[in-house]
Amino acid sequence: MAILLTNGESLLGYINPAILGRADSLDLLTPEGEHSPLALKDIKSVYFVREFTEPFEPERKTFLSRPKLDGLWIRLRFHDEDVIEGIVPNNLLDLLDAGVQITPPDLHGNTVRMFVPRLAIRELSVLGVVGAARRSLERPRGGRVRGTVPAVAAQSKLFGE
Repeated sequence: MAILLTNGESLLGYINPAILGRADSLDLLTPEGEHSPLALKDIKSVYFVREFTEPFEPERKTFLSRPKLDGLWIRLRFHDEDVIEGIVPNNLLDLLDAGVQITPPDLHGNTVRMFVPRLAIRELSVLGVVGAARRSLERPRGGRVRGTVPAVAAQSKLFGE
C-alpha cells in the first residue's frame, strides 16, 4: 500500500485492511520491517497498489465517460482542492463509516482501490447511479402489467380525438 499524508509525504508498506476506517490510527509495516503508527487525521488517502515500484497516484482522476461498474459514481474534493472521482458500492451505510473506499477511474493503472478518511474530505458529491437494479414488472394471470393501459385502448383514444 501507498499512503499519502496531508503534508504531501508518501509512505510505502503494509497495513491491516480489516481495521481501515474502524480505528483512529493505522499501524504501517514498512518494507524494511519497522512498525510506524499513523494518525488517521494525518492521512489524505491510502492506495491499494499492485506494485510498489510503479507510481501509485492514478493518471486519470476523472472518468472519460459514464463508468461501467455498478455503484454510486462520486466526486471527492479534498481540503487542498484536489479532486478525484470513483465508484463506491451502492450502500449508504458504507458512506457513514470513518472514510470512503473507492474504485478509481483508471482501472488498468497501478492503484486498484483507494481509502479516503472522512477528515480528508471537504466535499462528496454523487454524480450518478450506475447499474441500478431495474424493478421487474409483475404480470398477473390476465397477462397485463399492473398499472398500465392496454395498448389497443391507448391507441384508439389517441386517434379518436
